[in-house]
Amino acid sequence: MTLTVRAMRSQFAASSQLAYILETAHTWALSVQHHIVAANLDQSLLFATLRDPKTSFGFIDRFLVISEAYHVPAIIVFNKADLLRNKELAQFELAKQIYEPIGYTVKLISIEKNTGLDDIQAILKDKTTLLSGHSGVGKSTFINYIFPELKLRTKEVSGWSGKGMHTTTFAEMFDLPFGGKIIDTPGIREMGIVDVSRQELAHYFPEMRAVMGECQFNDCNHLEEPGCAVKDAVNAGIIHHERYLSYLNIRDTIDDKSY
Repeated sequence: MTLTVRAMRSQFAASSQLAYILETAHTWALSVQHHIVAANLDQSLLFATLRDPKTSFGFIDRFLVISEAYHVPAIIVFNKADLLRNKELAQFELAKQIYEPIGYTVKLISIEKNTGLDDIQAILKDKTTLLSGHSGVGKSTFINYIFPELKLRTKEVSGWSGKGMHTTTFAEMFDLPFGGKIIDTPGIREMGIVDVSRQELAHYFPEMRAVMGECQFNDCNHLEEPGCAVKDAVNAGIIHHERYLSYLNIRDTIDDKSY
């Protein structure tokens, strides 16, 4: 079963309330259900991995756009540090170079080896946090670390696809023994964005938001327009090229006709 999560705004949702469209391959033709899975969030935490399975920067950027749209601070946690080779360690350093200068916390941990987990517990303490990520990145394993008595089901990554297999099938809230709450969500294969127009997308890239007021035209799309401060910042290395490419890729998936 393929699970796609699409984030959307609800007309009655508060700024920290996330609405999801949950789609499954065998029900999409029949119906689409909208679920409010979290409200009054203090922060969102994305579990990512650089292998077994690999989380792409594009997936991370979509998660960050959704968090920015709802004014929910986001944290990126890379798990499975014990599996990383030099190639993946270089990718982690690139992630830090991309995301930390624009305000995001980036952590590297190994739940298997019990390294870096104190930092994550400190981040979660006394906060209400939404946990998200692909299947197989370690969300359920992390919850088992905190609550060993729960013995949540975990599965290995699919050998033939390199992708995680779903274990959590619904959102569930847990009270943390050291203070705070976590909301565990089903593993995500794809993340789409709806109810965000192409024109407003750049507002959810903090580094673009910081300079776009200097664009020559108020309705600048940050493509080929003259006097574009965003393009100037990309060319100057102020905005990372990878992030700008993500902006273009996400923008191409937005259908303003149905917006």
